Amino acid sequence: MPSSRRVVVSLNGTVLADRREPVVLFETDLPTRYDVPRADVNFDSLSPTANHSLCPYKGSADLYWDVIGHPDATNAAWSYPSPVPAVGQIRDRVAFYNERVDIAVDGIAQERPVSVFSIRANRPVSSSPRVDPFGGTGR
Repeated sequence: MPSSRRVVVSLNGTVLADRREPVVLFETDLPTRYDVPRADVNFDSLSPTANHSLCPYKGSADLYWDVIGHPDATNAAWSYPSPVPAVGQIRDRVAFYNERVDIAVDGIAQERPVSVFSIRANRPVSSSPRVDPFGGTGR
């Protein structure tokens, strides 16, 4: 759902994304996710990974990124290049695990939620290589 709120994603003072008007995604038993356009993501602080995952409701998340220098923030950001039509608004946007990064909405810091993905072993992990449509930069 499109939103008029400003969302800032950061970790230890480094801004990872800053966007007014994100797409907000609500999922059962999970924290609200804020999907931001790639243009508003600080890719200099992210490193692409080979991870990918499949969600029956959203499709294939074929692009994942680690936050550089933060071992607890592996595969902390992801994108759906071709989501299922019901959530087509998240196409080519980037979401972050609220459980691993700091998020402020309209200048108000949000508490890090606890979900099934708070535990690293519960986060999607793939060891097979991916094809990066952005030529290795993940941008």
